[in-house]
Amino acid sequence: MPDIFDSQKRSLIMRTVKNKNTAPEVYIQSLISGLGYVYEFSYAGLDCKPDILISTKKKAFFINGCFWHGHDCKRGHLPSTNTSFWAAKIAKNQGRDSKNYENLREAGWDYLIIWGCEIKKKNSDNLKAKILDFIGLED
Repeated sequence: MPDIFDSQKRSLIMRTVKNKNTAPEVYIQSLISGLGYVYEFSYAGLDCKPDILISTKKKAFFINGCFWHGHDCKRGHLPSTNTSFWAAKIAKNQGRDSKNYENLREAGWDYLIIWGCEIKKKNSDNLKAKILDFIGLED
């Protein structure tokens, strides 16, 4: 599918994408707090920075954008322009993700990946159930 924006406009849009406190992260934070859990954003001793942590249970959440982390969904496809750049960028992100997940496991933490395509208000009950199931797992 061709891009609806010219290259200058697309470049501007991509430069303004936030990487912290995004709307999906804030939404998941509200679901977690609504379920009665206290979350943090950082924890000393971890080699990576998950988006949300529940340190008392050693649970880490990654709220991954489908495009940026190469999810296999409609939102995760490569653009038709500058494809080699984006393929390398996303492959680098995926490599870093894998290393982060491995480091967390080695440190005794569990992690949950919530993809951007899952985050919809109409899907809130499923997300709450997924979060509760994840938090409720015993170490």
